[in-house]
Amino acid sequence: MKPVDIRLLKYAGAARGFILLSGMIGVVQTAVTVAFAWMLTDAVTGALGGRDVTASLLWLLALAALRGTLIAASDAAGTRAAAKTGMQLRAALISAVGRLGPGWLAQRSQAGLAVTAGHGLEALDAYFARYIPQLVLTVIATPVLVAVMWWQDWPSGLTAIITLPLIPLFLILIGIATRTVQRRQWQTLQRLAARFADTVQGLSTLRLFGRERRAAAQIEHTADEYRRETMKVLRFSFLSGFAMELLASLAVALIAVAIGFRLLSGDLSLEVGLFVLLLAPEAFLPIRQVGVQFHAAAEGVAATEDVFEVLDAAEAREGRVGRVHDSAPIAPEAADSTRSGTSRLSHAELRTGGGRDLVVTELRVRDLPPVSFVAKPGTITLIEGPSGAGKSSLLAALRGAVEFDGAATVGGVDVRDLAPSEWLAWSGQRPQLSRGSIAANVALGDEAPDADEVRRALDDACAGDLDPALELGVQGSGLSGGQAQRVAVARALYRESRRADAVLALDEPSSALDPDTEARLWASLRRRADAGATILLVSHRRSARDIADRTVALGVSV
Repeated sequence: MKPVDIRLLKYAGAARGFILLSGMIGVVQTAVTVAFAWMLTDAVTGALGGRDVTASLLWLLALAALRGTLIAASDAAGTRAAAKTGMQLRAALISAVGRLGPGWLAQRSQAGLAVTAGHGLEALDAYFARYIPQLVLTVIATPVLVAVMWWQDWPSGLTAIITLPLIPLFLILIGIATRTVQRRQWQTLQRLAARFADTVQGLSTLRLFGRERRAAAQIEHTADEYRRETMKVLRFSFLSGFAMELLASLAVALIAVAIGFRLLSGDLSLEVGLFVLLLAPEAFLPIRQVGVQFHAAAEGVAATEDVFEVLDAAEAREGRVGRVHDSAPIAPEAADSTRSGTSRLSHAELRTGGGRDLVVTELRVRDLPPVSFVAKPGTITLIEGPSGAGKSSLLAALRGAVEFDGAATVGGVDVRDLAPSEWLAWSGQRPQLSRGSIAANVALGDEAPDADEVRRALDDACAGDLDPALELGVQGSGLSGGQAQRVAVARALYRESRRADAVLALDEPSSALDPDTEARLWASLRRRADAGATILLVSHRRSARDIADRTVALGVSV
């Protein structure tokens, strides 16, 4: 684990400001420490010599108050910096996940990301409030204090220079030993969160098959594993603290014994000996505290490493996206040919005032055969085929949920260069509703929802009997499967109506509908297409052919 990861300064401006502030506080603290030791020496030697030490005592009180104020200011600044840095990294993480897209997110543990963005970044408090100030103080105060000791009594300074490197040496050795343990503890916590989230989400299925007790036992086992890993980290932490304290105490004891013998022999004055003896523990204190706080800050640092991994991946992808995607225009007759496999979009001209051509050319997802077609404004392109032919995979590729080979363009722009929200109005087989009103779910993503358009979208999705103000529970609970599907279709219709150039893509929108309701939905889609919409429809229902202008049959040779 790096003491300060340079990426922290890159992605969080609050961290840069806090380290600079810690440096300034460290300089003042070092000066106060030297002045306090000198005044205390003057007060003791003055009292022994029979002098008036009132002024020295007043200075001691003032310096003690100033030192306490500096410590409190450092703690307060660290707490604020941790909060601001956590907010900045959390915002950067959310932005990076959005840029990476659903395809990248589908391959990651969403519960693990939630733990990192929540509990993990909250653990930065110890890192900023206690670890970084001591690290900065070690860089500033320790060399200055050792230099002052050398100036006053070079044998004591030499002893400090010889013994000081032993502390970071042992700290590094213990850190290497504990890094694996700490990382395993953090990964266990993420696995515990993911297992708990999966169990809660699938609890009804587990109960149906009588496996809920086994799932609970697995959670208990993971929680116990996390407890054991935490105890290992604590043991290493205590070992590290003990080693730091022992080495520092031995080093100070060597200096104290040497000073004592030279005082007895008359080779050293009491004033110099006492002053150096007071500075010796202060010279070792910051590096001792770095060792103590190292483990307290480890969890927050582990979380930032996970965040940096995501941010670096987003930057790398943006670098790749910056290249020009090679794609050649295809003739309409070639685009209408049916191929079993994935599709690739080629360049198409943007139609002002209306929809955009969606051109797919030799698009391939995984091991599925390639597919090519052109979906034009004012038409419905039907994608059909047997189960496993790649219908849903095609839409997943277009919305960025999976990687694909080939080309796919909308309005002449590669879809990989666009956010799905910029060109796609989509509804999948799973409704994916959220807590809130039906209207809020339909107008999702619209900062200024139009109530009339929401009602129209519900009517066109054959969900006119639902009250837009009805509040839904978590994951849209409160609706039947068919109702939830119609609300999801209404959401796609609403987005298409709010963006005239959006491509409307529907994946099995009638799978939970009866024939009469399905016929009404097909009629609504036909009216939208006649009004200029570009519609891509995936359906296994033969009735969908009646409204389609073009049919692309995956897995079938024609």
